[in-house]
Amino acid sequence: MTALDPAGVSLAGPRPDDFTPVDVDPITLRVIGGALNSIAKEMAQILYRMAYSSLIRESEDLGAGLFDVNGRELCESDSTPMHCGSIPAYIRGINRKLAGTYKPGDVILHNHPYHGAAHSPDYGIMIPIFFGGRHIGFAGCTGHVSDIGGNFPGLCMDVVDVWAEGKLMDAVKIYDGGVRNTALIQHILDNVRTPEQNAGDLEALIACSRLGEKRFLELLDRYGYDTVMSAADKWMDYSEDMLRRRITEIPDGVYEAPLSYLDDDGKNRDVPLKVSVRVRVEGSDIVVDLTGSHGQVPTAFNVPFEGSVLPTVASAVRTLLLDEALTEEFVPQNDGCFRPAKAYAPEGTIFNPDFPASCFARFSQINRIFDSINLALSDVLPERAVAGSSAALCAIAYSGLAEDGQSYWVYIEINEGSYGARNGKDGLDCVDSLMANTRNNPIEELELNHAMIAERYELRDEPPAPGRYRGGIGSVRKWKMLTDTFIGSEADNRTDPPKGLAGGHDGLAGSFTRNAGTERDEPLYSKVTQEKCAAGDTLEIKLPSGGGYGSPFEREAAQVLDDVLDDYLSVADARAHYGVALTGSGRALAVDEAETARLRAAV
Repeated sequence: MTALDPAGVSLAGPRPDDFTPVDVDPITLRVIGGALNSIAKEMAQILYRMAYSSLIRESEDLGAGLFDVNGRELCESDSTPMHCGSIPAYIRGINRKLAGTYKPGDVILHNHPYHGAAHSPDYGIMIPIFFGGRHIGFAGCTGHVSDIGGNFPGLCMDVVDVWAEGKLMDAVKIYDGGVRNTALIQHILDNVRTPEQNAGDLEALIACSRLGEKRFLELLDRYGYDTVMSAADKWMDYSEDMLRRRITEIPDGVYEAPLSYLDDDGKNRDVPLKVSVRVRVEGSDIVVDLTGSHGQVPTAFNVPFEGSVLPTVASAVRTLLLDEALTEEFVPQNDGCFRPAKAYAPEGTIFNPDFPASCFARFSQINRIFDSINLALSDVLPERAVAGSSAALCAIAYSGLAEDGQSYWVYIEINEGSYGARNGKDGLDCVDSLMANTRNNPIEELELNHAMIAERYELRDEPPAPGRYRGGIGSVRKWKMLTDTFIGSEADNRTDPPKGLAGGHDGLAGSFTRNAGTERDEPLYSKVTQEKCAAGDTLEIKLPSGGGYGSPFEREAAQVLDDVLDDYLSVADARAHYGVALTGSGRALAVDEAETARLRAAV
């Protein structure tokens, strides 16, 4: 990648000059805006309902939308922000090779992380849309497939370079002018361990984009190209204007997040990786500067700058400043939300690695960027900022040789962390946070299809981080292996726990433990490459719990009592951390008002 402008790089693209702007009345503007949103949502529905792999079908680890010829996002699905936000970069990646060659009926497959892809397991399918004989845009989608070949099944961590991750498709036409390249598709499927799942996912991705193409053409037929694109332009300008208004409310300056550290790189154990985040506000622009973060590493624990860092910065800024719960006006997610947000990361660092460094496992790092942006702005956005969240996507791949001896079974699950508390609300428990937004993988599916049994899946036993508003509680899962099973993980246990805000306590780190609670109890690192669990072994996964917000001694005593009754806290926790004394027992517990007042006055 060429050197980056120190002023920052934005994800937004230029407006095409192939349509004539026209005035669009407010009603038509609303109708077209609603149609665009509906199209993106319907595309996502097709994708996750048709997909074969659990990660797309159950976790909804996908993104879909419509884009103009330069990759400007017209609309996106309500799914994973990482997937949706990266698609403009996919389009720029394929345009660099195929611009000027597109034909009706083309279908392009792309997953090259140094040319726009979020990372190589995220297959992107782009279909160029033609109207009136002109190429006027793309329908596109992405989804994380179960396996792409490479050194190890499902997820890989300790790999030498980007080629070792698996088969790279760099702007490949799998349909050329409507003609299916069956030999190429078969070649791709012959080089993965899960050909049936990948074939089903590929067809689902194609169907998703084709539906987007069909619906967009129907919209163009009804209202005309100039009207639709003029309306889309107005919506993008509106979103940009709304976001810039919020940015200008922040005083100009540089805001620095507390330094945080990722556990390790998956190979050099107990060597933490520094994450340094500064947020510079200048008028209506925000630049997130990652200078000072750790240099690139010799494993897969690097992050594609264009396909992963930029969407993370844009999503964090939009989420903080246009929170739907605090914003009365409807503000659609589109290219306008990308324009004020820029990012800078020096080359040769984990957030902008030099080719051909592997960058397969990048989600814990980008979640940490999001979390750090939030913490950096917490003093100037006290009503919006959230205490530290788990910010460590825990993706684990379980795998083994299939019964036919010709392929592998591979199952990738996303374990749920938690959000930190915010001013006015407790943190959300057992939920995927920040850039992921995936659903939980139901334990029934894995038990039904693979030789594993869930012995436990619930909230962690440890109490939540104390605060006027308590932190969210992470999940704990415990699997028992019924056969020898390989495990790959790209998680982060948060050896520096999520930060509390405004006097709230820090959250809790996570852990991986083999055979927990037995004489063979063995802690594991958060990142493992083909770790073997023998038949009869168990694996316990605890996800981090988020930080608290505000002084615990300001929490309503009645809320503390409710937490005790709900088994979040013990009576001793209530007294020690909240200054709340309780009398009675069982469901007859009550607040001892006098003793509580004495305890809190003594602080």
